[in-house]
Amino acid sequence: MLKSLYISRFFFIAFGMSIVLIVTGFYLPVLLYFGQFSLIVLLILTILDGFLLFNHKNPIAAKRNIEARLNLGDETLINISIKNKGNQPYRITVFDEPPFEMQARDLTFNGYIKAGSEEQFSYTFKPTERGEYEWKNLHVFIRSFINLLERRIIIEAPEKVLVYPSILQMKNFEFLIFNQQTQQRGIKKIRRLGHNNEFEQIKNYIQGDDIRTVNWKATSRRSELMVNQFQAQRSQSVYAVIDKSRSMEHRFEGLTLLDHAINSTLIFSNIALKKGDKIGLVTFSHKLGTQIAPNLGKRQLQRILDALFAQKTEFKESNYSLLYQSLRKTIPFRSLLMLYTNFETELAMHRALPMLKSINKRHVLVVIFFKNTDLNEELTKSPTTARELYVSTLAEDVINTKKRIAKELNRHGIQTVLTAPNELNVDTLNKYLELKSRGLI
Repeated sequence: MLKSLYISRFFFIAFGMSIVLIVTGFYLPVLLYFGQFSLIVLLILTILDGFLLFNHKNPIAAKRNIEARLNLGDETLINISIKNKGNQPYRITVFDEPPFEMQARDLTFNGYIKAGSEEQFSYTFKPTERGEYEWKNLHVFIRSFINLLERRIIIEAPEKVLVYPSILQMKNFEFLIFNQQTQQRGIKKIRRLGHNNEFEQIKNYIQGDDIRTVNWKATSRRSELMVNQFQAQRSQSVYAVIDKSRSMEHRFEGLTLLDHAINSTLIFSNIALKKGDKIGLVTFSHKLGTQIAPNLGKRQLQRILDALFAQKTEFKESNYSLLYQSLRKTIPFRSLLMLYTNFETELAMHRALPMLKSINKRHVLVVIFFKNTDLNEELTKSPTTARELYVSTLAEDVINTKKRIAKELNRHGIQTVLTAPNELNVDTLNKYLELKSRGLI
């Protein structure tokens, strides 16, 4: 019992005042009696307060409400429910024990709870890393109306929660893609020109054929009505290829570039599957990582989600030669490859360029890399010192370097997406929809 008993600051204030009266009583005897009387009253009230706090074995019940699976980079509301099972009201102070990754020091809630009633407290948590997070116990301090003592009640509430790539963002983008208001959110609705079929052959017209499929050039040559015959478009193979090297460790809004790429891959994979394409996954750094063959269906999306959950940054240089050799062996058919990487210098790009060109000859390669948005703020400032001028010039050079890298890749026929991390999802989807509408995949 004593371990859970604490003395409040009001007790020390009252005790201090009594001592002052007693000390002063040596000079003014009348105050001595007041001091002694107040000390006796304080002792009686303290005993009564202890009885009120401990007359019920379990006066408080508490529960933390949190989802079993959280979304990377998305704020989550966490609720704490406190129920008073006693027969008297309490002033309460609630402390939660969150994961150390939160680095939270202010998860303290104060309130007043009536007998038999329930109170709710809440806070938000935005996970910035994938993996397992552990919450521990809830600590509730209760005080009676006398407010001289406090009783600490520890409610065992350990919970382990997994943080996955953002399923919430995935569902939001799925809604936007198939919603009429898509373009207002930055996603371009691109209609595929012509039929949503693949050309098969030219054949003689027979009654019932679609007049819109008449091939007038073939008709004029053969002097009889000829039509184009189409077959239903087959599912195309699409791969998300993720670079896990140290260049993907830079952070933007709390998330690494790797995490931004992982969230984008999940969103893009879901849309590609909804569009009827097969989706696969390849990760690499200095060595090969995960490889998932392209397939259709919800199970495939779950496989990709589970694989993305386990990805970690490798603090070494990317081996594009190894990537090329692996893709050559494992992907025999022409496919769309969405490569998430990051080039900070033209030298780094030129080292990878021969392999990127080789990959692009066999497949449709889209290189997705990132703008350094932190430098944009430096360009908006008016430099007043030599140092500020140097920083501004350096920032402008880095931004222009990224543009030159994109231009050089385009010059070699490689599709590019140079994007800010917060625009990655929209820009990646727009590029995929553009390529699909142009019939390049």
